[in-house]
Amino acid sequence: MLPAGHRLRASSDFAAALRGPRGARAGSTLIVVHANQTDARAGHPPRVGFVVSKAVGTAVVRNRTKRRLRALMAARLRDLPAGTDVVVRANPVAAQADSSVLGADLDRLLGRVLGRLGGVKA
Repeated sequence: MLPAGHRLRASSDFAAALRGPRGARAGSTLIVVHANQTDARAGHPPRVGFVVSKAVGTAVVRNRTKRRLRALMAARLRDLPAGTDVVVRANPVAAQADSSVLGADLDRLLGRVLGRLGGVKA
């Protein structure tokens, strides 16, 4: 589970991470990772949010997919630079992928997005 200070909650925060002028995006068939850094968030802990639409499946499938992505991101929080907001969007195929495949895809996409932002991935 993600600690409370590391969760994106407000729709305006999601919108800023998804559509921010200094943001970056990388995607695959499983997931799309959006990230943004702003001067206003400098020094604050990184925050993560998830978007799992009805196209992924029923409520049970969506919640399971979101739990798996949340657990994967919780293990990677220390790799995110301070002040970064990350949104992970699940594509419909993510529901059938196992956690090791999702984790490998997440690592690859996070590395790409953080590189575009200028952040250093540890």
